[in-house]
Amino acid sequence: MPFLNCKILSTILMLTLILGVLYCYIFQSYSSSGKSLVRGHDFNLVAPNHLQYKQPSIIHGRTDVVTVTPWLAPVVWEGTFNPVLLDSIYKQKNISIAVTVFAVGKYIMFLKNFLETAEQHFFVGFKVHVYVFTDRPKEVPEVKMAAGRKLIVSSVPSSNRWQEISARRMELIQILIEEKLQNYTDYIFCLDVDSKFHGRWGTESLGRLVAVIHPGYYRDDRSKFPYERRPASRAYVAPGEGDFYYCGGAFGGLLQEVHMLAKTCRSNFEADAREGIEAAWQEESHLNSYMWVNKPSKVLSPEYLWQDFKARNPEVHIIRFSGVVKNYAEIRPNV
Repeated sequence: MPFLNCKILSTILMLTLILGVLYCYIFQSYSSSGKSLVRGHDFNLVAPNHLQYKQPSIIHGRTDVVTVTPWLAPVVWEGTFNPVLLDSIYKQKNISIAVTVFAVGKYIMFLKNFLETAEQHFFVGFKVHVYVFTDRPKEVPEVKMAAGRKLIVSSVPSSNRWQEISARRMELIQILIEEKLQNYTDYIFCLDVDSKFHGRWGTESLGRLVAVIHPGYYRDDRSKFPYERRPASRAYVAPGEGDFYYCGGAFGGLLQEVHMLAKTCRSNFEADAREGIEAAWQEESHLNSYMWVNKPSKVLSPEYLWQDFKARNPEVHIIRFSGVVKNYAEIRPNV
């Protein structure tokens, strides 16, 4: 019997040792892959003591729109948040936000307007670093930026196909996070350069994984969404599936969450390419497929990426960010 007890004890000790080694291995692999642990910016919301603001209500508010998804993620509309309260919470956290924007080829013409309006409306008063990817670095405009805000320019090759420019974005976002942003940045937003800001875009948009509902389809049945419908593609979304149609021109979240999104979408895109498949809307198709499975923790309403050629619908009380009117035949290398 003592020999049996000794054998059991040895087995337990050996299993404990193995589990400890596995834990260390997984932890080190997780850290070295660029996925830092969540620092709690999303979950530990502490307001300053004695802050005065309007009393919230659970019986009065927006009744013309849905403000929560079936998986209980907030849908952000004007009138659903208190900007003073949110800013006071996140100011204490000393958060930093990265923005990626791609100004390749003739799209450089939109950069000045993007940067100038971002200074007026995008996370005003917060630490923001804007990363511009362009094949025309000498044409990047000089824009005066507030204290704590910075512009960083990276050169990328040009392309004869706008689809290739679009597709490479996920790869470049992944590399940027791995090589420059980890341990220095909390949140990242990836935005289209041919757009401009009209109103506040701030702390109300922060979340673990953030998607923006496309303004062109938010009133439609999902059978009309332009998902990738070929089963051979890794961006495939089957009939009867899909929550909303999300914009490829605006998404974000915590650094490690966007890293996982970009890495997965890039991998799936490249695997498709090896088989001669290009998804219907390149990275936007892969993003929508990813977010069908990996639900965003916050969904931004079409206020956050309207289209300038569209009349504003009654439920859209404010346009915060919009795609400008342009002639694609003039700015794209191929149409």
